[in-house]
Amino acid sequence: MSLFRKKSVEHMIAASAQNAGLKKALGALDLTFLGVGAIIGTGIFVLTGTGAVQAGPALMVSFLIAALACGFAALAYAEFASTIPVAGSIYSYSYATLGELAAWIIGWDLMLEYGLATSAVSVGWSGYLQSLLAGFGVSLPVALTAAPGALPGHDTLFNLPAFLVMMAITALLSVGIRESARINNVMVAIKVTVVLCIRQRNPC
Repeated sequence: MSLFRKKSVEHMIAASAQNAGLKKALGALDLTFLGVGAIIGTGIFVLTGTGAVQAGPALMVSFLIAALACGFAALAYAEFASTIPVAGSIYSYSYATLGELAAWIIGWDLMLEYGLATSAVSVGWSGYLQSLLAGFGVSLPVALTAAPGALPGHDTLFNLPAFLVMMAITALLSVGIRESARINNVMVAIKVTVVLCIRQRNPC
């Protein structure tokens, strides 16, 4: 058995037509909102302030460079999607063009990437929740607000808010991708409204 065997595009399309593989459940609007939601969550609310402190006005240059790179990636995905019109994203594309070994590596790389990204975003969300609760005079035990060793001088055991939000999102995804996409669309609409309609006040 060859590690570099490929699936023909014709075979993958036929299997998709027979409902033997992954089913297409998301439309263009859902995919667009998923992309926008990924950008306006970690990119705008979590990292922009940190980047602005370090880079100042040059932060806009990094946004332009990142936008250019994302545009090239989007064009590559569009080319793949038109050539291999089946579900499975980059895993299916790699299986058809590079072979089974490359698809296996890319699949596990994506699992690692999504796992690390989810952890980082959930920790950022935990910080926002703790700030919100502090505004109402509610504080969580320090031991349950961060990972071990994350806060020097404090004995921390476990980031409970981050864990709870990951479990909630996991449960939502288990219900179905269409239901998850609908909720994501609502959340993205709220985030876009916040970015466009709420002005920042100068604390000074």
